[in-house]
Amino acid sequence: MSRRRPGSSARGPELKVRVESGRRRASSRRWLERQLNDPYVAEARRRGYRSRAAFKLLQLDERFGLLSPGLRVVDLGAAPGGWTQAAAERVRAGEPGGGRVVAVDVLPMDPVPGAEILQLDFLDEAAPARIQAALAGPADLVLSDMAAPATGHPGTDHLRIMALAEAAHAFAAEVLAPGGAFVCKLLQGGAEKTLLDALRRDFAKVRNAKPAASRDESAEAYIVATGFRGVA
Repeated sequence: MSRRRPGSSARGPELKVRVESGRRRASSRRWLERQLNDPYVAEARRRGYRSRAAFKLLQLDERFGLLSPGLRVVDLGAAPGGWTQAAAERVRAGEPGGGRVVAVDVLPMDPVPGAEILQLDFLDEAAPARIQAALAGPADLVLSDMAAPATGHPGTDHLRIMALAEAAHAFAAEVLAPGGAFVCKLLQGGAEKTLLDALRRDFAKVRNAKPAASRDESAEAYIVATGFRGVA
């Protein structure tokens, strides 16, 4: 049986919403049209997710089996909280016998049922210990959907997000339990080798993925590393 994306219709393609130009800049008009016609945006609104990005994590989970009840999860750069919501649901955070989810961001973030929100910089020296205390132990999964503010220069943006991914990996190596997993976003651009080599050293399996909820025109992809070997 084929599976349709959220918002698809068996009756055929839906009519697209077009935004009249007025005084809007062309780039703003294109962004608004894309949002209005994006089935994931509509489905996120229907299900109460704070961003369409929640579906990226859900699709990665369906493919790789990352989330299950009882797991301890850290969500780095969590605001506005779409990934935190999805993770809390899947690990049943806040329920008897459920897992724990700690959302970390330098920005303030509204509460998520079942999750603990920490407003701090994960690069701070004290952050790993504080986060493990909130988890009541080591993490089973570290998530990073972080991206630096775009400059408009692809090469610069690629290097900046790679730096974030490498920092997230270093953090994950401090807080993960043996056998744990790490997921992070990157932009394809040719500078991934250093990170991939380090991940292959620390994890049993390292795979690339681009979930269906990632827009086709986007250069973003995700690295899914499983089977953390632990710190020697």
